[in-house]
Amino acid sequence: MIDQNILSSTLKEQYEAFKNSELGVEREELHNLKSLIFTPQIIVITGLRRVGKSTLLKQIAIKYLKEDFYFVNFEDERLLDFEVKDFDLLHETLISLFGEKKFFLFDEIQNVPQWERFVRRLHDQGYKFVVTGSNASLLSQELGTRLTGRSIRVELFPFSFREFLNYRQINIPDLKVLTTKQRGNLLKLTNEYIASGGIPDALKYPKLSIHKTLYDDVLYRDIATRYNIDNVKILQELAFYLISNISSMLSFNKLKDLLKLGSVNTVKNYISYLENSWLFFAINKYAYSVKEQQIAAKKLYCIDTGLAQSVGFSFSKNKGKLMENLVFLTLRRKYDRIYYYKTIQNLEVDFFVPQKKMLIQVTQKLDLLETKEREEKALVAVKQELEKINKLIIVAEGKRQDIEIRGSKIQVIPLYEWLLQN
Repeated sequence: MIDQNILSSTLKEQYEAFKNSELGVEREELHNLKSLIFTPQIIVITGLRRVGKSTLLKQIAIKYLKEDFYFVNFEDERLLDFEVKDFDLLHETLISLFGEKKFFLFDEIQNVPQWERFVRRLHDQGYKFVVTGSNASLLSQELGTRLTGRSIRVELFPFSFREFLNYRQINIPDLKVLTTKQRGNLLKLTNEYIASGGIPDALKYPKLSIHKTLYDDVLYRDIATRYNIDNVKILQELAFYLISNISSMLSFNKLKDLLKLGSVNTVKNYISYLENSWLFFAINKYAYSVKEQQIAAKKLYCIDTGLAQSVGFSFSKNKGKLMENLVFLTLRRKYDRIYYYKTIQNLEVDFFVPQKKMLIQVTQKLDLLETKEREEKALVAVKQELEKINKLIIVAEGKRQDIEIRGSKIQVIPLYEWLLQN
């Protein structure tokens, strides 16, 4: 059993550090959480390491909970040997230090095996829980066993473009009446956002290797150690290849051959670990057959464009790929089901969102007639193959415009406008 004196001093120090920590930029999720905090549900906040989950907990505590909460960070090395049997001692120590409280704020809860047993027991007694974790699969397994129907999952991403501007203390102009100067500034800020990404600490400490440290922590601590991977070199090579080729097609068989692996399953498993740790997202080709979706190549996106550029190889040259990655992240904040689409003639559209009946192409510029015609042709062809498409959109640099082609209306939306309005 964990030493009570060590536990007591750890909890005191954690609480003081939490109370004195910076509030940071108010996250957009904070407003959405208002309607959830006082429901009977357990709130589970998931996301990449260092994406701001602890800061969001602080914002929840200050805005909604006043003094009625406990805070415990299970990432603390002094709690390394903490086990599920220690929770009663934890609760007893918290009461002795801070009195009786209703809310438990547990940070990085996935570090304690079977944590959901304690949470369920006290939840049944009327206590409230807001917990965070950095492993999507692990949390899903735990939520799907003992906490089914009792929890709501909230995904936290790096700063959106709106939050990035808020961090920079820049007011967002009225997009309907932009001056030439304002458009130029927004384009410049969008380029800066693409380059730096939205990891809070990386923005706060640009001279430190935050992205590389984060990337290594995910590979070695969250994946290699957790899944007992012996051949870490293969994991490194795969992750590096993926982060250097975001917004690209992904073939498991080709990756198997590239990495000289004997089994496609190893590639699939490693990619699932990388997804579960929030480094990457893979999307399927849209098809009515589930089997066809599984067989077809996938497209891969990174959680943060700044991370991709800092760690990946020579990626900054292809700005169109980075723009596509940003459009995906904006979509992923709102929708779970996102696909790419290929027509019978092999024309490709970057994104299809069935929920909104929306097709989206992303390109850096539409200046060249060849590019413009290619993007328009693909959108119109997919619309003819699918039923009742509501929106055809091209996200690009430049000004907003509407294009009429073969009875279809295509909206051309500047990237900055897309990021700010979605």
